[in-house]
Amino acid sequence: MTAGWYWQGLSVATALACGLLIGIERGWKLREEEPGTRVAGIRTFSMLGLASGIAGLIGVIGYPFVASAIVIGAVAVMVTAYSRELRNQHDSTSAVAAIATIAFGFLAGSGNPALAVASAAVGVALLAMRTELHGFVEKLDQEDVKALARYAVIACAILPFLPSGHYGPLGAWNPQKLWLVVVLVTGFSFLGYVANRIFGERHGTIATALIGGAYSSTAVTQSLAQRLGHEERAGAEPAGIALATAVMYLRVALLVAVLATRVFVPLAIILLPATLVAWLAGWWLYRKAPRHEGPSPPGNPIAILPALGFVAFVAIAAVAARWAAGRFGEMGIAVLLLIVGSTDVDTAIITLGGLPAVAISPLLAAIAIAGTIIANMAVKIGITLVYARSKGWSAAAAMSLSVVALAASIGVAWLQL
Repeated sequence: MTAGWYWQGLSVATALACGLLIGIERGWKLREEEPGTRVAGIRTFSMLGLASGIAGLIGVIGYPFVASAIVIGAVAVMVTAYSRELRNQHDSTSAVAAIATIAFGFLAGSGNPALAVASAAVGVALLAMRTELHGFVEKLDQEDVKALARYAVIACAILPFLPSGHYGPLGAWNPQKLWLVVVLVTGFSFLGYVANRIFGERHGTIATALIGGAYSSTAVTQSLAQRLGHEERAGAEPAGIALATAVMYLRVALLVAVLATRVFVPLAIILLPATLVAWLAGWWLYRKAPRHEGPSPPGNPIAILPALGFVAFVAIAAVAARWAAGRFGEMGIAVLLLIVGSTDVDTAIITLGGLPAVAISPLLAAIAIAGTIIANMAVKIGITLVYARSKGWSAAAAMSLSVVALAASIGVAWLQL
């Protein structure tokens, strides 16, 4: 009984806290208005939260009609009170905030205080960041909105409706996991695109490299190396190339943590020395580099057809991995991961994530993924030297040092098999 009273009290108190949070923000926003002209302030919003919390509690203990009457009455009072403001000022923010407060309070009183207070906190943040949000929207252009729409379709309109199970040849295809790949990879691209639109030109080459390295360190390497080759003297491009590689190590670890969790610890241990070397080399080149403006932000990375092509490639790799597991065992899978990852490390990671846990040991899988990174790094070193020629020696040396550290870690790990 004591526990029941405690939980009920906590739920209603949380509802009051939700109203208080919204009320403080609304009260501060309307602080300069004359007394008597404000529809609702901190006291009204607090009472709304408390009343709706009690309504939620009443509904839980068996009086749903009474609870509904309280909520409907509160909403009706707020709509009536704000009707003149809606007509005269065409601003519905406070009215919607009042209705949201009722919803938060009812959610808390119904037995979900954590979700209610979290929702209220998000609501307060949205209300308080009015200037920042409006400024952000004003910076967007048509292509930015299209990018957002494409990613919303990829992540929200398709993924939830795909089945989760084993389909296709050898049961190698899980539609939901395959599409999750698109969500993750395009998510990296979209994040880098948005951040580069906001910060890239202001912070220059280094910021562009760090942001771009989150979705394609190879593309960043090619872009900066080509620019470096056409300049009279080196700027911050060598540091940008090295730092994009350093970001790539972190990105690979993050993808493995999400898609192939059991391999994360051994891979993180193998990658640690190379990651430290890459960051130190990039920092040293940055310290030596003159200040330099960065390249223009990259184009829109959210493209549906390339994403579908990537899924097709991953699906084929998944079937090949299942076949290799049945025919050659875990060593065959390791070789397959190495071959697949030589052109795209992400594909190797995704293929690994789709395999059964018994197909390959975590340590051997980590060695195979690390091997794909070495192959990919060799490609980037070649790109740097071809495009930048002698001006790219410092960047190539920085990448080579991290490759040597990674190769040494792989050798130590191999001796433990």
